[in-house]
Amino acid sequence: VLDNPDLQDSIKPQKVEFHSLNFNTTLHWQPGWAREARDALYFVQYKVYGQSMWQNKDNCWGISSHVCDLTHETSDTQEPYYGRVRATLAGVYSNWSLSSRFTPWRETMIGPPTVTVVHSNKSITVKLQAPHSPYKRKRGSKIPMTNYYDLLYQIFIINNLLDEQHRVLVHEGKGKVIKIQDLRPGVSYCIVAKTYVPMLDRSSAYSSRQCTVL
Repeated sequence: VLDNPDLQDSIKPQKVEFHSLNFNTTLHWQPGWAREARDALYFVQYKVYGQSMWQNKDNCWGISSHVCDLTHETSDTQEPYYGRVRATLAGVYSNWSLSSRFTPWRETMIGPPTVTVVHSNKSITVKLQAPHSPYKRKRGSKIPMTNYYDLLYQIFIINNLLDEQHRVLVHEGKGKVIKIQDLRPGVSYCIVAKTYVPMLDRSSAYSSRQCTVL
């Protein structure tokens, strides 16, 4: 067994970082380098930048997991936050490991829109729905990400007859119902879409493919 100062250092959590999608925010870390560190328990605290007091996250106090949900604690999306984690093993506590500063509005990844496709004989109508945040209105419905950002939607069409990997941008704008015309009957087409935030110059991943044969 390592002696205590070594153990303290070798179980200290590594790579403490925030991950966030549509304001669903978690703090992640990796165990220390000691082989024994896989049996460690972890304690998580968080605070708003500029505050002196750290807050305990009760659900992540003495946990074996390497992830802690801080969605509720980081709900003021314009505020910068910090998280920190320490480990304990065999009665020894590591020092705290600190995350980088995290500002949800600037750093959360925005998800793609939900896409539905309706076809007629020479056209496809694409209906888009914005991704939702985890935060709720008073009546209980989830607040869409369009409340927080000026979002544009990018719609791409794939002609499966030509090349299943080749996506052609056919629309960019705020509209949620888009008609794509002058398509060929009998051809299989797929639609994918992205969310784009001009102010941050940031795009989402592609939505899942919605395919149809005209």
